[in-house]
Amino acid sequence: MTTANPEDVGTEAPAKVRPPLGSGVVAAWRSSRAAVSNGTRSVREAADKPLASYYLLLGASALLLTIGLIMVLSASSVRSYLTYDDSYAVVKRQLLWVAVGVPCAWVASRMPLKHVRRLAYPSFLFALVLLGLVARFGVLINGNKNWLQVGPFTMQPAEVAKLAIVLWAANIYAHKERRLRELHHLLVPVVPGLLAVIGLVLVGRDLGTAMVLGIIMLGMLWVVGAPMRLFVLSISVLGAAAAALAAMDPERLKRITHFTDPFKDYTDTGWQPAHGLYALSSGGWFGQGIGASTQKWGDLPEAHTDYIFAVLGEELGLVGTLLVVALFFTIAYAAIRVALSTQDPFVRYATFGIVVWLLGQMMINVGMVLAVLPVIGIPLPIVSYGGSALLPSLVALGLLIGFARREPEAAAALAARRRDRSAGLAAAGASARSAAAPSDAPR
Repeated sequence: MTTANPEDVGTEAPAKVRPPLGSGVVAAWRSSRAAVSNGTRSVREAADKPLASYYLLLGASALLLTIGLIMVLSASSVRSYLTYDDSYAVVKRQLLWVAVGVPCAWVASRMPLKHVRRLAYPSFLFALVLLGLVARFGVLINGNKNWLQVGPFTMQPAEVAKLAIVLWAANIYAHKERRLRELHHLLVPVVPGLLAVIGLVLVGRDLGTAMVLGIIMLGMLWVVGAPMRLFVLSISVLGAAAAALAAMDPERLKRITHFTDPFKDYTDTGWQPAHGLYALSSGGWFGQGIGASTQKWGDLPEAHTDYIFAVLGEELGLVGTLLVVALFFTIAYAAIRVALSTQDPFVRYATFGIVVWLLGQMMINVGMVLAVLPVIGIPLPIVSYGGSALLPSLVALGLLIGFARREPEAAAALAARRRDRSAGLAAAGASARSAAAPSDAPR
């Protein structure tokens, strides 16, 4: 007979408590939600810092320019070798323009606003003179007479005019800040001046650039608060004029009527958009790799200019194309932050004008490559080859960066950083001098 242990009497082995069904999923969901919340809070805190807009503009612009140089090198290598017996011939020219444009952008970012505004009228008149010279002495390239030959160089004055009309219109509207409720002051002299520029561009049959200039005009009118009926009228008139001009040119009319189905006329007007779609579709998610494009080997015309986005999609995939588009929207977001926070009307109007110009042209170019818009010969800003387009775009980005630096909180943060750096250098110098001085202590 065995005696039970008193400590075991009335006790049972505790049952294993099983977690409720799905508790691990719930815990993981709560953990991920907390992580997302913390990440969102961190992003919000970073965006609220005084120098957020400045660094966003500087970083996105530098990354776009770097991607552009890489893609120009890749997209132009075959054509450069066949034409100049040097695979780097075209990208060397682009590097030369970058070497000129980056210092110009730096100067624009440091230039006082009063000097920028003083250049508004001279730059606009200079652009008008150049466009007039193009209308009289222009060089015909790819069916458009929009190039001006100056010695060994050719330039496209319409690209300079984009920046010039933004600064000119912003300066006028800043002067008329208190009178913009009157329709007369809203329209004169900005609209007649812009229509004169658009007319000179159309003399050279450059419908694509004329469309960008028209978008800039509408964007400036929207920023200053033009009534909606004016937009309806303007869009109707511009649309009718564009349709009439397209109908007068058989080749341009075929491009417009066949752009929705480029394979319908694959061997003629559909050749370029069809091969652009081939390039994008063969890129997949992550692309074939830099330099591995097959469409640039003669099948895709203007691979390093108007259709560089297609080569980018083939080599860097959907991820690369989305990155480029995201960088443009990052520039737009940071610039609009600056425009909404500034008290200077010139900064506000010029910033919106530059955003409308760069973002609108990017959307037209991407839409053209995706075959949702007709082929009208518009380069991708900052990315495509061409000094005439790159230089004004870099100067415009330099102005935006300068506007961001002049925000009161950003200027104070930069000043504090300079003082801290100077104090640190002074302390380091004093420490080095004391270490180098002979010691008076006996040995």
